[in-house]
Amino acid sequence: MRVYSIVKTDKGRTKMKQNVTTYDFHRAFEQSDSRKEQFTCQGLNAIYDYLIELEEGIGKEFELDVIAICCDFTEYDNLKEFQADYSKEYKTIEDINEQTTVIPVDGDSFIIEKF
Repeated sequence: MRVYSIVKTDKGRTKMKQNVTTYDFHRAFEQSDSRKEQFTCQGLNAIYDYLIELEEGIGKEFELDVIAICCDFTEYDNLKEFQADYSKEYKTIEDINEQTTVIPVDGDSFIIEKF
């Protein structure tokens, strides 16, 4: 079931807001011809959970923007794949986490916020 609400903007206008479920989040990526294979299913779940937690943590809601998410985050199968893009100076996931946000996916795979 979709949940809609009417919210006031900072200029006093109103607009409709749709709460996005995990299904809606996946669907937004699937419907994008150029971005549908950007992340695995598990990767999308991890990003969705991360963004929901971040919203709750900072008290600010985000708009769903598939292109922005694809520009801000990258999924890697393992540390070696990450090192090929960045540097071998990052020996562990903890080393990467000192530089940027790391979102665990499953097994060896993870997502980073690009830096």
